[in-house]
Amino acid sequence: MGEIKSISQMIEEASPYYKKKKAPEVTHTLVYDSSSETLEPVYFFILDLMSSLGLSPEKLVDNFSSTPGSGHFAELGQRATIMQQQAGKIMGDVNTVLRSVLNLIYDLKDFQTRLKHYDSLNSKSKDEKEAALLGLKQIWLDKVDINKGNSSIKAMTFGQSGFQTLMDAFLVANDEKDAEKIDLNDRVKRIVKSRIIEFNIWLKESEKELRKRYELEKTYLKSQVNSLKLYARWVRPYLKAAQDLESKESNNPSLVKTFNTIILELTLFGKSKLDIPDEASKGNIPGDFAKGKFLDKQRSYYGCVVVSFTFRGIPQRISQQSHYAFGGKAEISFSAYALNDEELKKFDGIMKQSEIGDVLSLIEGATTESLGTLEEEINSFLDEKPKEEKKPEKKGFFSEIAKDQSNPITALFGNLDLTKLFKKSEAKKPEKKESENVAPDNWPEEEYFRPLSVEIAKDKAMTLFDTYKKSHGMESFS
Repeated sequence: MGEIKSISQMIEEASPYYKKKKAPEVTHTLVYDSSSETLEPVYFFILDLMSSLGLSPEKLVDNFSSTPGSGHFAELGQRATIMQQQAGKIMGDVNTVLRSVLNLIYDLKDFQTRLKHYDSLNSKSKDEKEAALLGLKQIWLDKVDINKGNSSIKAMTFGQSGFQTLMDAFLVANDEKDAEKIDLNDRVKRIVKSRIIEFNIWLKESEKELRKRYELEKTYLKSQVNSLKLYARWVRPYLKAAQDLESKESNNPSLVKTFNTIILELTLFGKSKLDIPDEASKGNIPGDFAKGKFLDKQRSYYGCVVVSFTFRGIPQRISQQSHYAFGGKAEISFSAYALNDEELKKFDGIMKQSEIGDVLSLIEGATTESLGTLEEEINSFLDEKPKEEKKPEKKGFFSEIAKDQSNPITALFGNLDLTKLFKKSEAKKPEKKESENVAPDNWPEEEYFRPLSVEIAKDKAMTLFDTYKKSHGMESFS
């Protein structure tokens, strides 16, 4: 259906023990076939039973496939199309705001470059002040004076005879007195003096306007970021609903194109932790293994049960409603495993990697690198503080939104740990990756912890199987 690997294959990949064993500890199977009774009670009975046994069930797989000729396929196809259209409209707005944010960032960078010249005018270094002044004079020549056309300094210097020294004189002189001291003819001096006065007026006014516009653009950037949060919060439910309504491709022979048939695949995973002190008090484990120093270094072990449902149903529309009821054949298997916490962590990682068809995973994978760069750019402006103030601990835009469910990235990508995703590599402590090999069992684990966890898992699986079998008259295979 939608899985690249089966759950048993993932467990074998995560656990050295089951990679060698190649099978669960035990598997019990129930088969229930009734076209007149709905399938939901079967699922919810086992779900509630797992909770009452302390297994804390999690849903790992939830897939469906409908035959193209069924009314259920057409109904869900229409709903999925509506969700996709709504998501597409909002994503268009999201892209528009993102482009606006990028343009604002580039504008603010240009402002920062210009403002560095003004800041350097107050430098204690004479060379730095002179370089900043020359840079600003060049900007004035290119942006302001050039608008005078043929009477601009550049046009007169390079296009009219007798004014070849005009630009050099303007760049050297800082005020009217400096212009008077330069050995030039009176005609050139008069032009230099007038342009120096214009430049000095522009220098004061342009700095005020530039700083004012810089602050206004930063304020606008904040408002655009907030808009991005809002749009992305709106789009998430539509993206998720469109994904959930997708029918998975399947070659199951039960799916005939013109039949009114649906195949549902559900998998629940439950685990129960091995209580080492309790087992030691019963004499099942040596007392030394229950002491604090040993337990602090010891991996935790769990008895785990995987409950897999395969439903082959006939969708029946409820009269005067847009809902369907499913009657048909249910095959339920209960498989027992014993896993430690490292194996469970690796299993979770493999499960996440297997969700290749998940639209949110695709978006996250395609934009992770760009988002990391964008975070740095936004931080440089939104977290900007005056130089004399001591900067508090930096809270970046994407670091803060990891805690904010109204943010764009969490809205698009679910509960990803974005603080870890975008954290600087030099500040990161080395962490064990899910892809790293899990250490095999040591002697206490092999002799005591794994076997006891196996017994827990087998007992829970048998209890689930036997309780449901006795409460329902079902054909069973164990």
